[in-house]
Amino acid sequence: MQDALVERLSSPVPRYTSYPTAPHFNESIGPEVYADWLSTLTAASRLSLYAHIPYCDRLCWFCACHTKQTLRYEPVEAYLWGLHAEIAAIGARVDRATLVTALHFGGGSPTLLRPDDMRALKTCLEANFTFADDAEISVEMDPNDLDDERHDALAAIGITRASLGIQDFDPRVQKAINRIQTFEQTRGVVEAARARGVRSVNCDILYGLPFQTMETLAETVRAVISLAPDRIALFGYAHVPWMKKHQTMIDEAALPGILARFEQMRMAGEMLLAAGYEAVGIDHFALPADRLAVAARNGTLRRNFQGYTDDQADALIGLGASAIGQLPQGYIQNMPATGEYLRRAEEGGLAAVRGYALTDEDRARAYVIERVMCDFGFSFADVADRFPAFAAVIRGEAKAFAASDRDGLCRIEEGGFRLTPTGRPFARTVAAVFDAHLASGRGRHSVAV
Repeated sequence: MQDALVERLSSPVPRYTSYPTAPHFNESIGPEVYADWLSTLTAASRLSLYAHIPYCDRLCWFCACHTKQTLRYEPVEAYLWGLHAEIAAIGARVDRATLVTALHFGGGSPTLLRPDDMRALKTCLEANFTFADDAEISVEMDPNDLDDERHDALAAIGITRASLGIQDFDPRVQKAINRIQTFEQTRGVVEAARARGVRSVNCDILYGLPFQTMETLAETVRAVISLAPDRIALFGYAHVPWMKKHQTMIDEAALPGILARFEQMRMAGEMLLAAGYEAVGIDHFALPADRLAVAARNGTLRRNFQGYTDDQADALIGLGASAIGQLPQGYIQNMPATGEYLRRAEEGGLAAVRGYALTDEDRARAYVIERVMCDFGFSFADVADRFPAFAAVIRGEAKAFAASDRDGLCRIEEGGFRLTPTGRPFARTVAAVFDAHLASGRGRHSVAV
């Protein structure tokens, strides 16, 4: 019964880091609309910034991020000129009294930046935005890029959270995904970051990789636990070679099947729980005192384009090629092509090329989907308080969905919709099917990856 359920519910579904998801973005939302949205942010608003560095000095074959390999630093230097220009263009349109409460550097590999360029980028951001004294500053790290000078530069820009991609420590798995990174090297990066005052460390683990077995994954999980990271993300590898051509370098015959992937996920999760971590949403784990675990317990956990977060900012501004932002009015995405992004940025304009303007109905749906992804359910009373015009429809569809469920995935209890323990591993699938129910036969937004 369990195996049949896993096979049937493991088809691709949205990650729901936004609602509607990115395939629903359209070109009617461009620079003019974005400029108007930015102008409505006030001194009372709180901002979160995301800066995208779309370059790596090696290309990991499992990666699905928007990035490219470069063996020369000149393209990175040229890109940084454009990024500085975009920062200035957006900063000029935002009230300087608006506080930035979080900043995340992602990629790609932000740590391939030269130390002086790291400092200059943070200086540019500070010249154009006002940072809260306690702003969280997180950086995605590739241990192969890091040395003492870069660690010192990261400390100088005020890093508070280090996020390390580990994936798997087994040499055969690492060779198969072109990600060579020893445990000793990783431990050295964690120790160097903590020695410079970094108070939170996140580690990413992947399951479903080529040649990965229960035994090799268990060894990786034990090694990661020994580093005592504050947070651990446990992601399933998504093999999409039709979207990311470099994934064709991975031997599909070496990938574990659907059932093996599910067992890897289950085993790794149980090991993390046994080590004292608390489950956060569908794929994160955190120590009890970590802010992410606290947010999960008190119902303030959020989900955005970086995944799970405790960030309560009113708007997320994406900076850089392909970066996505979220404002009260909707979503905005920059030009993905680096050359065209640079042209637009260096001309002093905004690089936005598509987005989505939210309706009130979208906001209601987004709320319930986010709560399913974060809390595995939602209260009918909360929906009624926030979205009275849509509360009856949502309640009715939730009850109809639960009544039609023959797999024991969800139920109506305590005045709300709840996933059962059986349904929680399939929260994304449940969210996608519920999304289709809410579409009421009109096909709006339903189940687009």
